[in-house]
Amino acid sequence: MSGAGNNSRRKLPIGIQTFREIREEGHYYVDKTPHIELLIESGKHYFLSRPRRFGKSLLLDTIKELFEGSEALFRELHIHGRWDWEKRNPVLRLSFGSGDFSSRERLELATLARVDDMERRHKVTPRHDTPAERLRHLIGKLHQSAGERVVVLVDEYDKPILDALAKPEVARANRDFLSGLYAVIKDCDAHIRFTLLTGVSKFSKVNLFSGLNNLEDITLDPRFATVCGYTEDDLETVFAPETEGLDRERVRDWYNGYNWRGDERVYNPFDILLLFRRREFRAWWFETGTPTFLVDTLLRRGIKSFALDGMVADDKLLSSFDVGEIAPEALLFQTGYLTIEETFSHEERDFYRLGYPNREVRQSLNEALLTRLAGDAAGAASQIKLLSALLDNDLAAVEAEFRTIFAAIPADWHRRNDIAHFEGYYASVFYSCLAALGFSLTVEDASAAGRADLALRCGGRVYLFEFKLAERASEGAALQQLIERNYAEKYRAPGEPIHLIGIEFSEESRNITTFETTEA
Repeated sequence: MSGAGNNSRRKLPIGIQTFREIREEGHYYVDKTPHIELLIESGKHYFLSRPRRFGKSLLLDTIKELFEGSEALFRELHIHGRWDWEKRNPVLRLSFGSGDFSSRERLELATLARVDDMERRHKVTPRHDTPAERLRHLIGKLHQSAGERVVVLVDEYDKPILDALAKPEVARANRDFLSGLYAVIKDCDAHIRFTLLTGVSKFSKVNLFSGLNNLEDITLDPRFATVCGYTEDDLETVFAPETEGLDRERVRDWYNGYNWRGDERVYNPFDILLLFRRREFRAWWFETGTPTFLVDTLLRRGIKSFALDGMVADDKLLSSFDVGEIAPEALLFQTGYLTIEETFSHEERDFYRLGYPNREVRQSLNEALLTRLAGDAAGAASQIKLLSALLDNDLAAVEAEFRTIFAAIPADWHRRNDIAHFEGYYASVFYSCLAALGFSLTVEDASAAGRADLALRCGGRVYLFEFKLAERASEGAALQQLIERNYAEKYRAPGEPIHLIGIEFSEESRNITTFETTEA
């Protein structure tokens, strides 16, 4: 039933989060029960953060069916012969995936409705008024009546906070309410068999999980790096009938690349399933959610677009997410717009170099940033001209198009976008224009002689860019630096033609003053 090693086509489980429906109605299913078995055997209380549409809800539903003893659904899966099907645990599943969380009062009413549903399902009469006390009573009563400890699964635990981030006072009130609710899980430890909370963001333990400090965070545990998402092997086995006729290298370039310290990188399931159905390479995942808050935060913090790829963070920084105290690195990583490219250690501390997971995210996020950085100045017509010029190696046309773009940007636009200085703003526009075209760019690519500001491979050629502010450098200084420091040396091995491009912007004219090129 899992589809592994089976060449027959099955239904694509697009948008289906119910394990029973997937198994009973003949959909493809990637077996995650090895991970689930390891979770259950290794501990008791867990927390997992993954971006939206990565299969968190399906994971929880699978665990629910397992503890409820739905043996028929697990036939042919890893865990089937390794589980005691005679033993069943009562399961409480609390989801905040939808609802009105615009105030603490509405959140409390929504939570009461969910607890009320669970009480009715398990035929437990409530004895208290508040959601926390009713949940506490429900857990204890279920343990008593069933004779087995309770499994507690919380889906989208953080959504009531994330939905209110634009109104910090509401977000804090919602956070404090949830902190009290989740503290019940720790207080009821004697009655609980297993707990898993999932969400997009990992909020600071100090403010949200102070009452639930016994949670084991498996977000960056290499053992569970592929607990959500599809691996390369999954595409080759489970989805083998769907990959026929697709350029696998292109599939990897577009959609693979997410990493949580594992040996394997994974695909976003939503992307892959839509690709299989539509047979088109599009930003399927990105288009389902507009990252308005993310873009606003980056620009408000003065983060340059070319600085995103290559950010460095540590464990503490990646989990330092709270209302009004959101580190850009944590926001980008937890929401799935950046992933771990490299892990390195220093003095017993782990550090992570972050990067775009794939073409979809790199291209789409920079399109969103470009809209805010340049408005209509870099629209579709401009992008087509720029793409054609680069593919034709027509650097004069590239220069002309960028001059046109910069000339069309309103005079004070860069000040309204909060990037600290003029050079950074215009270099961000330049970078996002190229990244929005789908090109893979390298920022400050290091060599023995130093770092070129930007490296681009396109059409079998290498382009190295250096940016300067005209008012702070002598004319021609950008190109001269590329030549004198011999930045091209590290690119000679493949034998591709190398072009050096020195660009100087003027704060006075608000445009390019110098665009010099030479072959290295």
